[in-house]
Amino acid sequence: MLRALLLTVSVVAIAHAELCKPDAQNAFKVRISIKTALGDNAYAWDASEEYLFKAMVAFAMRRYSSKSTTQISNVLLCNVTDRVSFWFVVTDSSKNVTTVPGSEVEAAIRMNRNRINSAFLLSDKTLQFLKITSTLSPPVEPSTPVWLIVFGVVLCLIVAGIVFLIVSGIQKHKKKNKESTERENLEEKVEVTVTLENGIPCEVLDLKPGHINGVFAADDERFTSL
Repeated sequence: MLRALLLTVSVVAIAHAELCKPDAQNAFKVRISIKTALGDNAYAWDASEEYLFKAMVAFAMRRYSSKSTTQISNVLLCNVTDRVSFWFVVTDSSKNVTTVPGSEVEAAIRMNRNRINSAFLLSDKTLQFLKITSTLSPPVEPSTPVWLIVFGVVLCLIVAGIVFLIVSGIQKHKKKNKESTERENLEEKVEVTVTLENGIPCEVLDLKPGHINGVFAADDERFTSL
């Protein structure tokens, strides 16, 4: 009985070895960069982490197909390196000697990529499924609608234009008043003051010392002594 059991285990082990190997059919290579992602907080990749990885892949397969009966034992790892990289396959739970088609495994991984990344505190760049394209994150929608942002920008431009026109108008009005005042002051300075004396307009005489009245100057010339 024991021999039969050991033989069965050996056959299964050999079959699993044939199923999980580099570039095997339906096999995927994984490369993990824990140090790059976490720096000084990096954890060691050990048997517990391998168990968690198998559990997450089994979880992804079960979520992808509600009828799936994938167990942790159906996820096989091989060629594990210290840097950390390895290959894995998912075996068919009903037969256990054949693998699940790679397209189904890929769809399940893509569907649950964020959950797998979160389990290991990694991202698509530090937890790489080499044959599985990265899942694009959904676009971030702004909390404020785009049309409201555009309306606010247009309204601000209109208000700024109105304020500019008002300020420019005030400045021009002040400048015009200032020029008008200066022109009036200049005209007052050069204007000759005219007064009326006996109903006849006469120029106001400049009575500064040394200024000679033209009327008396004419009389003096007429009566100049010999």
